[in-house]
Amino acid sequence: MQLMKVDPRALKDNPDNTRQSKSTPQADALLLATIKAVGIIQPPVIFAEAGGNGYVIEAGHRRTRMAIAAGIEEIDVIVVEAANDNGAMRSMIENIAREPLNPVDQWRGIERLVALCWTEEAIAIALALPVRQIRKLRLLANVLPAMLDHMAKGDMPNEQQLRTISAASLDEQKEVWKAHKPKKGDTASWWAIANGLTKTRMFARDASFGDDLRQAYGIEWAEDLFGPADEDNRYTTNVEAFLGAQQEWMSSNLPRKGSIVELNNWGQPQLPPKAERVYGKPGKGDCTAMYLDREGKVQSAHFRMPEAKKANGKADPTAPGGEDGNEAIDVAAKTRPDVTRNGLDMIGDFRTDALHEALARAPIEDDILMALLVLAFAGQNVSVDSGSETSNHLYGSRRFARHAVRLIGESGKLEFATDTLRVVARLTLIDALSARTNRTDSGIVARIAGDAIGADTYLPNMGTEQFLACLSRTALEASCGGRSVAPRPRVRDTRAALVEHFKEERFVHPSGLFAPHDVKLGEWLAKNMEQGGEDDDAPADGPMGSIEDGGNAADTGLEELDEADADTSTEDPDTAYGIAAE
Repeated sequence: MQLMKVDPRALKDNPDNTRQSKSTPQADALLLATIKAVGIIQPPVIFAEAGGNGYVIEAGHRRTRMAIAAGIEEIDVIVVEAANDNGAMRSMIENIAREPLNPVDQWRGIERLVALCWTEEAIAIALALPVRQIRKLRLLANVLPAMLDHMAKGDMPNEQQLRTISAASLDEQKEVWKAHKPKKGDTASWWAIANGLTKTRMFARDASFGDDLRQAYGIEWAEDLFGPADEDNRYTTNVEAFLGAQQEWMSSNLPRKGSIVELNNWGQPQLPPKAERVYGKPGKGDCTAMYLDREGKVQSAHFRMPEAKKANGKADPTAPGGEDGNEAIDVAAKTRPDVTRNGLDMIGDFRTDALHEALARAPIEDDILMALLVLAFAGQNVSVDSGSETSNHLYGSRRFARHAVRLIGESGKLEFATDTLRVVARLTLIDALSARTNRTDSGIVARIAGDAIGADTYLPNMGTEQFLACLSRTALEASCGGRSVAPRPRVRDTRAALVEHFKEERFVHPSGLFAPHDVKLGEWLAKNMEQGGEDDDAPADGPMGSIEDGGNAADTGLEELDEADADTSTEDPDTAYGIAAE
């Protein structure tokens, strides 16, 4: 046996090498990085070629190949006598008898390298590992020595348990280990050990407050080296200080008509009595409730309070539950419906926002636009006195008036461009049509209109915890159909699986689509066709009838328009919906 230097390119592979399978690209990259950093630590073993002048590799084929890839001109090798079996047995022993380095020894080895003045960056380069991984291993090396000795015997906790144990102080580890130390020959109860060291963590990524409040409350961030590398993994176990800083931030940033509320037993904000939660775009008069969820994040919810009842105490027949109420509310008294009352409210808000978005952005032909205007005035939320013989005055809301003035020129007569008319028609429809389940509900006409202009494409993703919580077990399991989600024994597990699935896929529950049910549509058509035959005010002078005594309606409308008619909403619908005004 002798040591010599040779050109690795001159060495020949052994045809009887035991390891015939190719190594992984990751393993080769690791070996190449270590050779570039510190060279070949263990020289390959070679022997003289029988009947030739060359040398054959007995052990170290990968080391030789990676040395060539690293551009090394000469490497140290150990020359041995050729065996009768061409080195087959020695190759077998060399590959089988080698034991991988124990994880505990890896942690201790890194600590020894650091003590020898190796930097974390240099160790990472030599071992072809991320610096983050080196820091993680160093953290694990600070586990209680008694625990490390037990782990070195092969009884290892899982990564989650290791994370919890290594994050605790040595004193805390010592107390828990004393209580749960296994008997000789037994395995440790790592679950109980980790559970005894578990502390609630509040993450910096969930904090709304800044450094000023952090310093004021004495919050110090620690780094979770086991967390995803692309996230902010700073955290604190000072839960009381974290929640106090969040509360102070909410108090300082409370919006107008805002209030801070607590959570109920189901983790939902406890809104004021009789408050109606708004799941779509909040309106001008809506209120905001700010609260901390169970993870300590600042959340907000919008709600509106009910209007005062009329003095005469008469109920509004057009309100939900009245004579022409939303058809989805009529459910069996003792059987839970597929969608709860809360879910129907959410669908109503979703539909209204989608309908208004479609009215503002979707392509609509002029004939469809005129048909929609006719539909809008048939809505059950429209209250306009007509100009027939039974009424001698006109009534319209201020929101409609502000659209009408855009069609009147300086002369007081109707003067407008076609584009302006289209814009005004869309804005009028947005104000008139509603699918909400409160007194603004337009009824079935809003669903017909939404179906006509493709408003279904503007509906939001309903695969959220809030909405799916409103579905019955039957409806939830039906939502799994045709998807890679199998129903679970527990409803909440099925719901959680669907929420996770729909993070990457848009889900719209069939009950949320605009197209009305055929039966309800047929009943509505039949009912109103019968009423149409009894109309005493139908014009008798042709399709458009005759208009007499029109007067100066346009002038009158202009004289009555004052500052009170100006829009007082906080958001101009022209800009909110992207409608280009002339």
